[in-house]
Amino acid sequence: MYNFIQKFHSGWAYIALLVLVIAVVNAIIGLSSKKEFTAKDRKIALFALIAIHIQLLVGLILYFVSPLGLDSFGQMSDKALRLTSLEHPLVNLIAIALITVGWSKHKKLSTSESKFKTFSIFYGLGLVLVLSRIPWSLWF
Repeated sequence: MYNFIQKFHSGWAYIALLVLVIAVVNAIIGLSSKKEFTAKDRKIALFALIAIHIQLLVGLILYFVSPLGLDSFGQMSDKALRLTSLEHPLVNLIAIALITVGWSKHKKLSTSESKFKTFSIFYGLGLVLVLSRIPWSLWF
């Protein structure tokens, strides 16, 4: 079961990152071109939110069934182990919180520019944080 969850977490990460990148690029294009915020833009951001939350749930399950999870906190001098057991989960939780805040804030805004700006900032920061803590050596 652990191997399946690990493969699913790694595979779904490609989808989640792709949708998140599309949402950030869409928000930046919408902001820079001063276009109207439409239902399509909202759906793109919503799909990114859903995809990243699915990744979070699978990651949490993986963390608690992993042999590297909670037992590895005593070995923080090992960079690879520290990345997978502490930095990756913690920074990605912060990133997902930022993305969720961006989604929540956009609902209260009325202008298209402010909605695109909110998505650009919060989803963009979330994307940067996610990309910064991916264990690239385990991915390829």
